[in-house]
Amino acid sequence: MSNQSVNTDCERMSNMFENKNLDLDGYRKLVKGYIDLHLYSAALFWADKVLSLSNENLKDVCVLAQCMYLTKQYHRAAHLIRSRGLEKVNNTHFFFYWMNAYKYIVLFLFKKNVMCHYLVVRCLLEAKELTEAIQVINEFETITNITNINHTETSFDEHSIVLDDAPKNVQSAILFIKGKVYEAMDNRAVATDCYKQSLHCDVYSYQAFEALVQNQMLSAAEERELLDSLPFNEQCKEADAELLKLLYESKLKKYQAPAEYNLLVSCGALAKDRLRHNLDMQVAEAERLYYNCDYHQCFTLTESILKSDPYHSSCLPVHIACLVELRKTNALFYLAHKLVDLYPDLALSWFAVGCYYYSIGKSDPARRYLAKATSLDRLFGPAWLAYGHSFAVENEHDQAMAAYFKASQLMKGCHLPLLYIGLECGLTNNLKLADKFFQQAQSIAPDDPFVIHETGVIAFYNLDFKTAEKHFKSAMKKIQSGLKDVMIPNKWESLLNNLGHTCRKLKKYEEALDYHQQALVLNPLNPATYSAIGFIHAMMGHTQEAVDACHRALGLRRDDTFTTTLLGFVMEQLIHESPPFSDAASEIPKYEYLRKSDKSLTKPAAPSEQQIEKLRVNLFSGWGENSSKLEGDFSQVAEISSEVEMLDSSNMKQE
Repeated sequence: MSNQSVNTDCERMSNMFENKNLDLDGYRKLVKGYIDLHLYSAALFWADKVLSLSNENLKDVCVLAQCMYLTKQYHRAAHLIRSRGLEKVNNTHFFFYWMNAYKYIVLFLFKKNVMCHYLVVRCLLEAKELTEAIQVINEFETITNITNINHTETSFDEHSIVLDDAPKNVQSAILFIKGKVYEAMDNRAVATDCYKQSLHCDVYSYQAFEALVQNQMLSAAEERELLDSLPFNEQCKEADAELLKLLYESKLKKYQAPAEYNLLVSCGALAKDRLRHNLDMQVAEAERLYYNCDYHQCFTLTESILKSDPYHSSCLPVHIACLVELRKTNALFYLAHKLVDLYPDLALSWFAVGCYYYSIGKSDPARRYLAKATSLDRLFGPAWLAYGHSFAVENEHDQAMAAYFKASQLMKGCHLPLLYIGLECGLTNNLKLADKFFQQAQSIAPDDPFVIHETGVIAFYNLDFKTAEKHFKSAMKKIQSGLKDVMIPNKWESLLNNLGHTCRKLKKYEEALDYHQQALVLNPLNPATYSAIGFIHAMMGHTQEAVDACHRALGLRRDDTFTTTLLGFVMEQLIHESPPFSDAASEIPKYEYLRKSDKSLTKPAAPSEQQIEKLRVNLFSGWGENSSKLEGDFSQVAEISSEVEMLDSSNMKQE
């Protein structure tokens, strides 16, 4: 086989003489033309005939294997190459070591063998033969590592014979497919290194960059570090380097720093104008709006993108998430139905179906379809997160955390699984463990306001109100810095209410009222906000305002026990404070006989009975009876006033 490979060019020339009526180069062009037309069966037919006519020319073997790959005959393509030993390079190196005169011929053959090796690994990956793929990779690496010994007999450096002799895109492709194999085997650490090497080898290798970013293999800081370390200036012109940095930077995480997004300033005027309307750049802007919780603007942008490209693969996940947040269930149902009809083998289609059932409150079918999405693509992180949400909404904390843990394994560089695990731990009153997960999430995304907010909640439950206030205000500052003059999204109503509760605990009543009023602007129909406002008014002594707030809260939620109890207390206080009628005196005038009767109330019972007996024998007995009635009425007033005092004391004890 090695002698045949060395004499490839001679055989090609002899074939032209032996088959004078056959133009093999013409047939090869025919095969290439059918591949370009995506007529893979026709290309496979003629590639097979060319291979026989050329006496199994090495180049024709590679073309035939490529046609088999395009027709999804992965096992057959791998067998075609491996049966001829073309995935190995040991024979080529043997001839190179002894035949310096044929240096360039051997290097040419070596590059062809590298392509065969790449195609074999790709076929085995598609065929799910991961063990064999790893075996082929290891054999290839073992052989190429042997060649790293510097042979003084050769007149050039040993590195030029390994992968460095292949084109940069071929080297990058081999490293990329190696990473795909290791990722399929759940060895994500090695896969990450392979993707990084692939990108450094060829900065234009977007697939390697996409694998790192879309699969959440790196944290936000690691993504930035990778982008800064890429050799743009060595492999690109200055203008191309700026463009490439711009395009890659648009794909980085959007929640690290919600600052003003304007990456186009470094490009030329023409490129700036044209790229602004590029759909990928618009999707990046939509993702930034989504992470800043501006769901309405994000939905408007994604809707316009899908009008231009109805099935944009990068836009669809963001659009589906917006439909869930905005409760647009009809539009989500229609979209999911179309995706399932057109792409039944795509995990995103069943993810959309699961999100629809989750939105309408049917958790069981939601789990079933989300599980199908994860079975089609077990690396699809959003499906695992939604799967966990379907359990969390029904307070099934253990199952929810199991799904979130799986998502955290797949999305090492994403803080969201850790954030949701911490939330579930907090709901089960395991505050220490919740704080631990929040700290891990904060180490990945230190500037994310969601994480800072939840850290403040833990501090609030630990009665560390000053620390809680610090975290809440820090989260609010980051949100406002990203939104500039735009109103805060409705998602942050809970943050404003938590700020109000914290300020109330710190006796900052006016500031607390201000935060609750801001929360009402975002959600005017939240009864809990009205209850909090009523409680603060009661503590400030604004009884009438407290009663009004409690009535509004109970009008929205009648079975609120806290508000009902609070309303009872403030109503009693209002009765005590309010006059019986308009323009009534603030105090009851004390007449002489009333003062005597008041004094009689404090005397023992026996003297009072003697006095009443004297009045009865008096000629004016009627006046005595009326006097006794008055005494009874004022005794009732005394009893009422004592009850009000007890209520005041209970209020003071409660506060």
